[in-house]
Amino acid sequence: MKALTKKSPWRAAAGVPALSLALLALPGTAQAAAAAPADTRPEAVVQAPAAALVTKLTHSQATSRFRAAGITWSSSGGCSDRNNPTCTSFEQINLTTVQGAETLKSASGCALNVTGGTETGHASGTYSHWNGYKLDFSLSTCLNNYITSRFTYIGGDKYRSGSGNVYFRESNHWDVTYYNCGGC
Repeated sequence: MKALTKKSPWRAAAGVPALSLALLALPGTAQAAAAAPADTRPEAVVQAPAAALVTKLTHSQATSRFRAAGITWSSSGGCSDRNNPTCTSFEQINLTTVQGAETLKSASGCALNVTGGTETGHASGTYSHWNGYKLDFSLSTCLNNYITSRFTYIGGDKYRSGSGNVYFRESNHWDVTYYNCGGC
């Protein structure tokens, strides 16, 4: 490895050897951003922060977690094929979406039945069912009362939880967008 010189942007700081800073700043290390000194040169290119990585689950992993939490699921087609709109699939669902459902179940004490997951047939968009951010839940008096009494009404049959997740009451289900796990 080339010796670091005094002109290197990885100069030692506060008793940390320069080599340690260089190793910590290797791409892919968790400490890279925190350990690397800021480049204050005017010609330095400023890049937007990288998007947070999203952990995706398989259908089997998601159903195992739902089963353990006491959350049920159903589909009009009695299937789990992601490419069939009559199925209810959890293939490629975000871990935080599953954790959000677990949080809702635990906090509300209500029975939860998922009727829509990551299968095709829903509206597209970044925060869509297909991309793993949404779940549909069957309507129930318990769930209806919990959402409408605990979350902030934001118009048009929509409510926002304290964590920012959005609950939209459609004609026969709650369509929930999980931006995070809701305090898991």
